[in-house]
Parts: sequence; structure tokens; C-alpha cells
Amino acid sequence: MLQRLSRPAVKLVERYLPDPYIFVLLLTIVAALAAMLLERQSPLAVMQYWGDGFWGLLSFSMQMLMVLVTGFMLANSPPIKRLLDRLAATARTPAGAIILVTLVSLAASWINWGFGLVIGALFAKALARQIRVDYRLLIASAYSGFVVWHGGLAGSIPLTIATPGHFSEAQIGIIPTSQTIFAGYNLAIVVALFVIMPLINRWMLPPENESVFVSRDQLSEPEAPDATRAQRPAERLENSTLLSLLVGVPGLLYLIHYFVFAGGGLNLNSVNFLFLSLAIVFHRTPRSLLASLNEAIRGGAGIVIQFPFYAGIMGIMMQSGLAQSLSEMFVAIATADTLPFWSFISAGIVNLFVPSGGGQWAVQAPVMLPAAQALGADVSRVAMGVAWGDAWTNLLQPFWALPVLAIAGLKAKDIMGFCLIQLAVTGVVIGLGLTLI
Repeated sequence: MLQRLSRPAVKLVERYLPDPYIFVLLLTIVAALAAMLLERQSPLAVMQYWGDGFWGLLSFSMQMLMVLVTGFMLANSPPIKRLLDRLAATARTPAGAIILVTLVSLAASWINWGFGLVIGALFAKALARQIRVDYRLLIASAYSGFVVWHGGLAGSIPLTIATPGHFSEAQIGIIPTSQTIFAGYNLAIVVALFVIMPLINRWMLPPENESVFVSRDQLSEPEAPDATRAQRPAERLENSTLLSLLVGVPGLLYLIHYFVFAGGGLNLNSVNFLFLSLAIVFHRTPRSLLASLNEAIRGGAGIVIQFPFYAGIMGIMMQSGLAQSLSEMFVAIATADTLPFWSFISAGIVNLFVPSGGGQWAVQAPVMLPAAQALGADVSRVAMGVAWGDAWTNLLQPFWALPVLAIAGLKAKDIMGFCLIQLAVTGVVIGLGLTLI
């Protein structure tokens, strides 16, 4: 049945979903018109909100670009390629490949979302080199694991409200992760997705005559530079293993100190530092690393051009009051028992325009938290409703798929048809988990 359902969804998306750059331009226009028509904002004010927010994600944009580049360089290093190929060889059938990549992506994304995006895509490529399987569904399956990130160890909303000094502390106090990430209902949702998602992806596997395959030549990596030909002093430095070790090993020692002795946690900066340090060591020579970098950087164009537009949309949504009005609309029909569910739905809609967990919480917390207290709802569950809503519609929002698509060499329309089915199924699972468990 899912195979039959996915077929029209794939065709619909392939026909009508534009490039992610066009998508963000259309979202910008929709957000601006909504701010003017619904919030009675003047065109000049909306333009100012957009311009003021346009460069608000520059630091984050560089972090995302580094996730792509450092992750690609690490996975393209000889030891990691051998490891991924060895793991990929355990899959014997196309169905086995789909299930395996989904599980690996889910596990990696639960640990850290940046880690999950890169590892999932790179492992999918390793599988495609081993098994003849529909490449679109394989990459969609790798991306589908991302849906668990906000219920995992790096979830920005549960970690924010568990941190002393957070902006809502005076209102709700400190909410430990035992009531959010490690709460029974949240773990139940995560476990259910670990069981259901691999099966859903496997059941969507198209018959061979409708599948899209890629050849091993299309997935081949560039040959490693030949270090034996180094003649000039500059070439010998480029091929120096010692130089790489003198930089890469101290980076790894710093991270050991950071995680073990300084109590540091996984975040974008620490993940990128880890990827980069390991890549420097595993490539052995600067020349090998730079060859991999040249290959990786080609896929970063979408991140560079699109993230400022999403920052501008965030500026319109937050400063015009549009995001707050949307949240208030759902709060008005909620009860103490249903508020987590409506928080989930409203967050999913807001996430299409404000695809940032931390930024979205800043928008919705001032609405959701007073409502939770007034209705007597479970504040921690309402917060997790927002968190899951933010993660859920990432299956529809191509913003977060950019690193995956860049690594895979695909376009958003290639995978989003499968993601529509994943969106429907995960929405039911998460909604039930937030309200019934």
C-alpha cells in the first residue's frame, strides 16, 4: 500500500516542487504578504524586518557549511571509507540497505543532528556502491532519521530549559532532561520511530522497473594524490604526514579534555572540531585533505545563498507578530490535555518559515508557557511538543536537507515525495505519543 501511495507522491513532488532556492524566495513573499495582510504591517515595516534579520544566521551558516565540508572530508578519508564500506557490505538486499541506512541515521541523529545528517548521507553513498537500490529512496531514508533529533541528546529546546539562566527561568524554573529527553513518553516516541521508520522506508521501495539507480562511476571518489612524486620543498610539506599529526593530534587531545575534564557537550562547534581533527589525522597528508576539500566545497552553494533568506523570513515572522499569532490561534482551542498536541502542530507550521529550533522556541515560548500555566498543562510536555513539531516538518522543509543533498548529488524534488509519506506517518506517531502516553 505504501509503495502505491508513494508513487503519486513522488510524481507530484518531481513535477511541482521547485529548487530549494525558489522555495525560499516563495516563502519570503508569503511571509511578507501574511505580515501585511494579517498583522496590518506596512510594506516599509516588513521590508525593514526582513533586512534587519537577513544576516542573523551568518554564524550558523558557516557552522552548517563546516558540517558539510568537515563531514565529507572525514568520510572521504581512507580509514572511514573502509569502515563505511565494510558496514555497507553487511546489507545483502535492497530492502536490507534501506533498513540499515535508516537505523544508522536515526541513531546518529539522536546523538547529534549535524552528525546524523552527514553520517546518514555518506553511509547511503557507501551502500549505493555495494547494492543496486533506488538511490532516491536510499537518500530519503538517510534523511528521515533526522526527525528524531529534537527528542535526542542535542535537542536545543530541552537543553535550553535545563540550563540555568535560560530566558524563561523566572517563569518555569529549570526543567531537567529527566522530564523531557528521558521522560517515558519521549523515549516511547523515539523507540516507536526506530521501529516504524525502517519499515515504512522499506515498504516504499519501488519495483526495479520504476527505480532510479546510480552507477559506481557516479559515486566514485577522486584518486588520492601520489605522494611519491614530491620533489620541491613545498611539495614535500604538502605530503608531510608529520605536519598533519602535529596539528591533528593536539586537536583530538583538546577534545578529550573538553569532553572528559571540562564537561563539554556535543554541539555544532565540537562536532565540527572533531570531524576536522579526525580528517586531518586520517588523511595523513595536507595534500590529500585539500583534494577532498575541493570535492566537498562544491556542494555548499545552496547553504551559502539560502540561509540568509531564511534569516530574513525569521525576522519577518518574529518582529511582525505573525509567529505569535499563529501560536495563539492553536492555544485558543486547546485544553490542558491537548495543548502538547496543538503545540506540536503549531510548531510544525511555524517551522516551515522559521527552521531553527532555538529561534522557534524564542518565538513560541512567550505564548505556550503562559497558556500551559493557565490551563494547568504539563509545561515540560508542551515544550517537547514544540520541539517535536520543529523536527517533524523538516521532512517537508528542504532547508535542513541541503547538506544531505549536496553530499548525495541530488535535488530536493528527488527525495521529497518519499518524505511526504514519512511526514504523514511520523506525525501520527508523535501526536499519539504526546497525547496518549
